[in-house]
Amino acid sequence: MDDTKQVNFALNDHFFDFVDDWNHRFYLLTGGYGSSKSYHVAVKLIKKLLEEKRKALVVREVYDTIRDSCFDLLQEVVTAMEVDDYISFTTSPMQVRFQNGSKIIFKGMDKPAKLKSLNGVSIVWIEECSEVKYAGFKEITGRLRHPTLSNHIILSTNPVSKGNWCYKYFFQDKKEKVFILDDEELYRKRIIIKNKTYYHHSTVDDNFFVPKDYIEQLDDLEKHDPDLYRIARKGRFGVNGLLVFPQFETMPYEKGMEEIKKIKNPLLKNGMDFGFVVSYNALLRLAIDHDNKILYIYWEYYSKGKDDTEIDKDIAEFKQTQEIIKADCAEPKAIKYYKQQGYRMKACKKFQGSRAMYTKKVKRFKKIICLDNCVNTIDELQDLTFKVDKDGEIIEDEFNIDPHTLSAIWYALDDYEVSNLKQHSGVSILK
Repeated sequence: MDDTKQVNFALNDHFFDFVDDWNHRFYLLTGGYGSSKSYHVAVKLIKKLLEEKRKALVVREVYDTIRDSCFDLLQEVVTAMEVDDYISFTTSPMQVRFQNGSKIIFKGMDKPAKLKSLNGVSIVWIEECSEVKYAGFKEITGRLRHPTLSNHIILSTNPVSKGNWCYKYFFQDKKEKVFILDDEELYRKRIIIKNKTYYHHSTVDDNFFVPKDYIEQLDDLEKHDPDLYRIARKGRFGVNGLLVFPQFETMPYEKGMEEIKKIKNPLLKNGMDFGFVVSYNALLRLAIDHDNKILYIYWEYYSKGKDDTEIDKDIAEFKQTQEIIKADCAEPKAIKYYKQQGYRMKACKKFQGSRAMYTKKVKRFKKIICLDNCVNTIDELQDLTFKVDKDGEIIEDEFNIDPHTLSAIWYALDDYEVSNLKQHSGVSILK
């Protein structure tokens, strides 16, 4: 590029530092609608490739969406920067070529075979990264290794569910006991650098060039669509969809056990869901306050990749207490094994429609109180939402994740009705 050429273009103040920072491997830009995240990523790429001969890759989950998003945006930025004379765009194949030999190529993760090689690539921009599958992200991180140039991955997204891989990878995954950064801290500080990652949060308030009526439209969402308001206006991760258990709450262990001890005639139940390689084993102890319609979850066992002999050692206390465990009737061999080992284990009842019926049963409790020692139960149930069909209608027996602790609750409550007290039998011990 001719050094005498003066490049003039507008930037929003909140993105000044981001555009010129190349000291980190990962750059995560998250925030609300209209905050100009993608625009400034495009500026950052164009500026870098004008200054240095590099090859960059732009990725979205679906290749066909790239032309009308990233490709068009890069053209807009090149025009705004007035560097059209140094850069050319081709549509077949879709590429951006620079006079100094730099190049931008485009690929979709829906065609992973085309991502077998990242030869020569030193910068990757993953647009709408929350839509890209985690396997695709791992593929990119594993293959990006230019031998002489610094390597960088830029990820941009509107915040989605805390169950999405990008939240778990860059912030926290309670189930895997991984904590990197509290997203609330990012909302306060706006820019944070941690673990070779440059975190950047923005909202429409950071965009000086957005029309006033657009901001007013986003503000109106607060009344009509709170979920979308949180994402679009505030740019915050959270729960997307209808909560299965809005009455779910957590409580410190000591306080919860004190409340359970005060229950008049508590009903104590235990339920177990079996897993192994890809799914989890979940065993829960529950206490029911029938008079006040409160369900307490006060103890959990949660594991993966263990066989029955290993689990037997982990939960051996149930043989000593002789507590009844209601378990998944779809695993008769497992139930038979535990019976032979001395457990009082019984098969639950399953039938067509039982998933929806048992979920409704749990929803009938006025409160569901989970003690804070049951971290996996909290992780699965606190933000659990219903799946919806193509018409946006709720599917009553499907959820955004496979909640093994909910299955354990179903089985534990197999012979209990929230509205009608049934005969209670069996020995249970508060632990």
